[in-house]
Amino acid sequence: MKVVCVGGGPAGLYFSILMRRQDPRHDVTVLERDPAGSTYGWGVTYWGGLLDRLHAHDPASARAVRDASVRWSGGVAHIRGTTTARPGDEGFGIGRHRLLDVLAHRARELGVRLVHSHEVTPADGPPDADLVVAADGVHSALRAHHADHFGTEIETGRNTYAWLGTTKTFATFTFAFAETPHGWVWCYAYPYGPDGSTCVVECPPEAWRGLGLDRVSDPEGLRLLEELFAGPLDGHRLIGGPQGEGGARWRSFRTLTNRTWHRDNLVLLGDAAHTTHYSVGAGTTLALEDAMALAGALRTAPSLPTALARYERERTAALLPLRSAARYSARWYENLPRYARLDPAQMFALLGQRHSPLLPYVPPQLYYRLDRAAHGLEPLRRFKRWLGPRLARTLEATRAR
Repeated sequence: MKVVCVGGGPAGLYFSILMRRQDPRHDVTVLERDPAGSTYGWGVTYWGGLLDRLHAHDPASARAVRDASVRWSGGVAHIRGTTTARPGDEGFGIGRHRLLDVLAHRARELGVRLVHSHEVTPADGPPDADLVVAADGVHSALRAHHADHFGTEIETGRNTYAWLGTTKTFATFTFAFAETPHGWVWCYAYPYGPDGSTCVVECPPEAWRGLGLDRVSDPEGLRLLEELFAGPLDGHRLIGGPQGEGGARWRSFRTLTNRTWHRDNLVLLGDAAHTTHYSVGAGTTLALEDAMALAGALRTAPSLPTALARYERERTAALLPLRSAARYSARWYENLPRYARLDPAQMFALLGQRHSPLLPYVPPQLYYRLDRAAHGLEPLRRFKRWLGPRLARTLEATRAR
């Protein structure tokens, strides 16, 4: 099969690796619009189960990803002068640039052709291939050209956020909340290597405008945020661009969905197909799992149309619980004042419960007590898991009417 993958991010590169491993006779090319060595963002995060799945599909790249990652467990929250720690699952961070280097090296090793500074636009016509994979991100030009067919919908979140780096190397996943006269501002930070961490800053639009973050210069905006989070940053800088240039680029998160993921021999992969709110930390994991599912469907299905339909069914079903979790996670932060007056330990506990569909409809202190009571009682935990989605659907249907 001749395959052209448009987009050289984690999804496109890993898919190309899997296709060559499945059959070295596949002719696989990755076309990336940016120059070699350039990327956006700082580090990405993932959780332990992904490494097992990577190892099952390609042990060589899995080992390289593991060796280039830093790991932590649990988390820390800073609020109102207190620091609260909670145990939790093991997490991993890796620089986005390093991840792409690992995957690109492995792809070349297997015979994939990587072509940089090559932008594919609808005006060029479709690439000449048996299969064209649109892995060109949330702003996918290939998807946008057939937006009516794909049924693309975009929902923009209320809060604004900036994706920053810092020279502070955090020991674990860290949350920090700062109250200002204009509302709350908060950040999530995690290490991705020995020299730095990713730091995502978020706030409601009224705080963003009230603090002047919508109009101050880039250096002034970064200095203001450094003052707000001076304690957790411990004197370290915030950095607005991957190479140290630029300021905070503020935006609102766009949740993207598509009614279908394929058209003839064109198929969507990763952020071109779907996005989930960054607060659940699943974007890179989902992109890599998309690649696994698509390669698997192509290996076992009797025809290309059957394979693409199978891939779409598998991944849309797998995404349902994560979409729900991401929606409720984003809502938790959009309603932060509801939780910010709790005792810090209680607030941090409910931060860990932010994916629950029941939480928005129960007074926070009551939910905390119920959750504590259910901790050692399996029947009560099962009842809570059963009640949450049903209550949420009922209340949301009532509100819609």
